[in-house]
Amino acid sequence: MPEMRQDPVTGSWVIIATERSKRPHDFILPVEQKKGGSCVFCYGNEDKTPPEVLAWRPGGGKPHTPGWTVRAFPNKFPAVTPEGDPNPRKTGINRRMEAVGTHEVIVDCPDHLETLGRVTDEQAGLAMLAIAERYKVLSRDPRCKYIQVFKNYGLTAGASLEHSHWQIITLPVVPEVFIKEFAGVRRYFESNGTCIYCRIISDEIAVNQRIVETTDEFVVLTPYASRFPYEMWILPRRHQHDFGNIAGNDAKSLGSIIRRTVRRLERAFNYPPFNIVLHTGPPGKGYETFHWHLEILPRLSVAAGFEWGTGIFINSTSPELAAAALRPMNPDIRRD
Repeated sequence: MPEMRQDPVTGSWVIIATERSKRPHDFILPVEQKKGGSCVFCYGNEDKTPPEVLAWRPGGGKPHTPGWTVRAFPNKFPAVTPEGDPNPRKTGINRRMEAVGTHEVIVDCPDHLETLGRVTDEQAGLAMLAIAERYKVLSRDPRCKYIQVFKNYGLTAGASLEHSHWQIITLPVVPEVFIKEFAGVRRYFESNGTCIYCRIISDEIAVNQRIVETTDEFVVLTPYASRFPYEMWILPRRHQHDFGNIAGNDAKSLGSIIRRTVRRLERAFNYPPFNIVLHTGPPGKGYETFHWHLEILPRLSVAAGFEWGTGIFINSTSPELAAAALRPMNPDIRRD
């Protein structure tokens, strides 16, 4: 029987359509054909991107040359601009402001055809270390009110280039999604004196129905009120509100567990499109009760009229079934 579940943080409802319950082999996804070849993110094309702001070159070498393992630079077609006035202006009931911010790309692997799930743990760790470094630098801008880190993989998930990469966008406003989530976090803290995400972690480990993987630093789980089939969250087991406070060793460990989590999806669904989004407390004080985490959102289904009309997602796979199916997908097998 279908059931409705409420997200304990935001209060949003989802429908878990158990009568439509789908295992990995029930999803029929078109396989995206890789174009291959060379793109602006590949070796030898460093002059085709804006000047790099960070690069790891284990063998040394000059900036803007090959030999890098991870490379970061401003987006050539940014969604925001570093110049301008971020103060809002009103015209009648309408408000507007200049989209002041920074938009950067982090290329996490030199190989054009490689995927996040198939790189080495060391490579994934270096990529996350680079993201953490850029996050810390960008958070120093007093105009920055929020930093969004995300990864799009596959055309359906919005990736315009197939070469594996992440993006960082800083914003002059705090987005509504975070405001709603933080309101739920704060309500729970005021009533219970503790972090709701810390409670979720302890409860999920105790019940062990939706756990995909645990390490000393992180836990991977399928959330109770999952919006998408095979949605997964990665949370630090130690309370930390701002991703900018992550230590270097933890950043490397996070890269490793992200790689393994993505590899489970790759093996289960033959490289499906997906998004990875960071939820974090904004830079500065006042958000200490928040608990940053990453959400991995496979694009196995399409939101349609009901979802857009009600804001209630219909999920055809229970998170319990999803966790049971994903756990056995050995993430250490990096070639199929």
